[in-house]
Amino acid sequence: MSLDAVLARIDDTLPEAMERLFGLMRIPSISTDPAYREDCAKAADWLAKDLESLGFDASARKTPGHPMVVGHAGGAGKHLLFYGHYDVQPVDPLSQWKTPPFEPAIEDTPNGKVIRGRGSSDDKGQLMTFIEACRAWKAVHGTLPGKITVFLEGEEESGSPSLIPFMHENAGELTAEIALICDTSMVSPGVPSIAGQLRGMLKDEFTLHGPKIDLHSGHYGGPGLNPLREIAKIVASFHDPETGRVAVEGFYDGVHEVPPALLEQWNNTGFDEKDYLTSVGYTVPHGEQGYSTLEQQWSRPTLEINGLWGGYQGAGSKTVIPAEAHCKITCRLVGDMDPDDLREKIRAHVAARLPVDARVTWDSDLEGSPAAVMNTDRPEFAAAKRALSDEWDREAVIVGMGGSIPIAGFFKEILGMDAMLIGFANDDDAIHSPNEKYDVKSFHKGIRSWARILAALNE
Repeated sequence: MSLDAVLARIDDTLPEAMERLFGLMRIPSISTDPAYREDCAKAADWLAKDLESLGFDASARKTPGHPMVVGHAGGAGKHLLFYGHYDVQPVDPLSQWKTPPFEPAIEDTPNGKVIRGRGSSDDKGQLMTFIEACRAWKAVHGTLPGKITVFLEGEEESGSPSLIPFMHENAGELTAEIALICDTSMVSPGVPSIAGQLRGMLKDEFTLHGPKIDLHSGHYGGPGLNPLREIAKIVASFHDPETGRVAVEGFYDGVHEVPPALLEQWNNTGFDEKDYLTSVGYTVPHGEQGYSTLEQQWSRPTLEINGLWGGYQGAGSKTVIPAEAHCKITCRLVGDMDPDDLREKIRAHVAARLPVDARVTWDSDLEGSPAAVMNTDRPEFAAAKRALSDEWDREAVIVGMGGSIPIAGFFKEILGMDAMLIGFANDDDAIHSPNEKYDVKSFHKGIRSWARILAALNE
């Protein structure tokens, strides 16, 4: 089947594709806020009907939360599962938006035209690049290349509480040869990227308790144990001050070095370390010594202090020794690190440093997921890499990702599938923030890229 005709169709119908995206973006599908429950259902129905118009057997499936959209089409050829999410982040603070968040528009910027509005990049604009590629294939050839299952979630921005049960209950119809995930970005503008690994996540929180009540710092200052001072000591003990390495015993169990061939690819991504650092006010990297900024971000584990508080927080002064102090931590995991095992090691580290008359309690809401490492030796990765390179006139790269996208791990764990993570967002798209945008170039070339990938995977 002719790929050139499909690409020409995409170019000719770009205005119509953008208007369809605008229609989806106008639906305020904020999953975390119960006030938008009906809007989430409306977005799911919108997508199901759009897929039906392309010949998919599609429907919005009810869950205890927001609907999942599932559609099947095609027959012979490689069976691909495409995943995206239609829910979006809240828009607060609304006062910082320059345009209404759910009234999408094209805007000229110094770097080219952008689509402005909530969901433009995360993830409605991204998921529609795939659907529009399917639309062009269907318009030109009357059918789709291969067998395609589309799986669109409505709770990604609110913790995905219905996702795992739904995947277990529908494993038979969701399992394919490989999954395609669009909820990602390019490592640098114009550099097509395929994520081969993502860091996992561990969350925990503890409270250090001292005296029974807040104490007068005149009556007890000196003999009294101060929980804020003690928790500061513990927090400081998490890292080696000279090397930046995490000092928790056994923390690096399961961590592997990056293979030289992959490291060479990373060095060819066009990543601008200076811009990466200075854009947020840094002058040098502050992570683990002996590793580049990209390695620190993609292939090394971390332990971060996300919140530290206690005592009086109001205006003026209140002379107390607080009864307790609090700390929130997260760890990014790589390789074969086990989140449950690591949690016990961190808790043991804290327990070993508690002074007399102090005790600690831990949060009981346990959250943790291992890193996702893909088998990038699979032929699908090479085929997708060639397709992306052809479209962007620049060699595509296999990259890591510093963040966590749990769905990739769930595909592996529950469905036994590898995933390719291919997205066309840029780091300055302001996802989760006011004035979110998606480059028109990313949308247009994203559609063309998926058309090329579908062709390459079904050769």
